[in-house]
Amino acid sequence: MNVAAPPSLAPAGMSAEEWKIRCDLAALYRLIAHHRWTDFIYTHISARIPGPENHFLINRYGVLFENMRATDLVKIDVDGNVLDGDAEFAGQSRRVNAAGFTIHSAIHMARHDLTCVVHTHSAAGIAVSAQKHGLLPISQHALKFYGHLSYHGYEGIALDLDERDRLIHDLGPTNKAMILVNHGLLAGGRSIPEAWNQIYYLERACSAQIAALSGGAELVLPPEEVRLKTAAQFNGPHTLAHAEFAWDAALSMIEGQDYRS
Repeated sequence: MNVAAPPSLAPAGMSAEEWKIRCDLAALYRLIAHHRWTDFIYTHISARIPGPENHFLINRYGVLFENMRATDLVKIDVDGNVLDGDAEFAGQSRRVNAAGFTIHSAIHMARHDLTCVVHTHSAAGIAVSAQKHGLLPISQHALKFYGHLSYHGYEGIALDLDERDRLIHDLGPTNKAMILVNHGLLAGGRSIPEAWNQIYYLERACSAQIAALSGGAELVLPPEEVRLKTAAQFNGPHTLAHAEFAWDAALSMIEGQDYRS
């Protein structure tokens, strides 16, 4: 049984579909916290609500990831307008991180295939983002992204809405992961489970790279044909099914927590 299954009834005025997305997104925040990939109240994860309006959910600014609940998530449009106005949220500050809005609105407007987008400032992710050679093909985890990883140059704190066009240009039409140079990591997925799978592998690849480089020994790089084969294996037709399978396993690490509230 999927331990992320939401209660049978959504709050008044909310669809069951939106409530399910809220519960899964809150779970993803808790999993990021579980792995210590957080940066206090900073960074952000978003999930698109199905429909032509481009509405999406993002964290209420100021809530720690380990405390995130489904009702802490704020529904906004691509202009940054907060759409939560019912009694469920009475008395709560519905502030949204401005940089988070810039980054996530850009992707949700341009890449409708990416339902969920994760941005992290982990130590390993920041370290690799500052290395001129970027992510090296030195681990199985890194090879998942071989030929499927984008880079976006640092422009300062992402408060300038004009940066959205450049960010989308650098991400490209098909890649689901990107290193934000001198900044951190970004990963998305066609579902919340796939976004979790993407950021998990990217974070692990960065951690492995920092550890390998710290040893000072010469690195071994697989031959090109092996790199391409491994990337194809990771990005085959089974990807979504495997992500769901791994997601159910990951949720057992936070079972019993109150994120579905």
